[in-house]
Amino acid sequence: MSSASLSTLASALLSGTVKVVDLTAPLGPETPVLYLPPQFGKNTPKVAVHTISAYDQDGPFWAWNWLELGEHTGTHFDAPCHWITGKDNENNTTDTIPPQNFVAPVNVIDRSKEAEADPDYLLTVESIQEWEAEHGEIEAGSWVLMRSDWYKRNGSTETFLNADENGPHSPGPTAEAIQYLLSKGIIGWGQETVGTDAGSAGGMNPPFPAHNLMHGAGKYGLASLSNLDQLPAKGAILIAAPLKLVKGTGSPVRALALITG
Repeated sequence: MSSASLSTLASALLSGTVKVVDLTAPLGPETPVLYLPPQFGKNTPKVAVHTISAYDQDGPFWAWNWLELGEHTGTHFDAPCHWITGKDNENNTTDTIPPQNFVAPVNVIDRSKEAEADPDYLLTVESIQEWEAEHGEIEAGSWVLMRSDWYKRNGSTETFLNADENGPHSPGPTAEAIQYLLSKGIIGWGQETVGTDAGSAGGMNPPFPAHNLMHGAGKYGLASLSNLDQLPAKGAILIAAPLKLVKGTGSPVRALALITG
């Protein structure tokens, strides 16, 4: 991009011709976190905010806190090393991923009506191809996000996780859909649920394909996204930069999108 192009973008941001959409859920003690069955090991803690000082005897002129939270809490970025299939990839941690990869075009597949009718809705290859026939092919190096409007449940852990005695019920991709998207050369997959997989993904082959296959291929994930209903199917730019945690497996992010209009 030339300096003139950057100046045009800057002017468009200042004039409002290009708008910034916040795709991030609020992060705090009420943020829903994923709960795993005991056989899968430990769970991430809920967010805790601890006061260091608040214009008081512990710091009369300033206020600041320290935080207790997991890397994969709230709206967050999954690095390849998050999953065993990606543990040996190069540049697989949040501090080694090239920063160029944090900014990319984004495709938004709207399946909100399907998810409203069926919380166990699964995105298939056929459904993706139907979307491509209408909106154009998914480009290599771009993000693919599935809109389900699930973020509207985020105010309640119970409704957001939507679990019963049979396990969680939330939408997501089939293994075949992830394989298809990888064949297109995408940079990452994301959605509005607590993780990047469907609630039923533990029973798929392979289990948890959005994690297993995407991270094995050195690609990225975004979970607990919000406001995808404000994005066009194509044409937006996604900015999702994790904290530069040393050997980080992921990080909460402030995910943003640039749109025209």
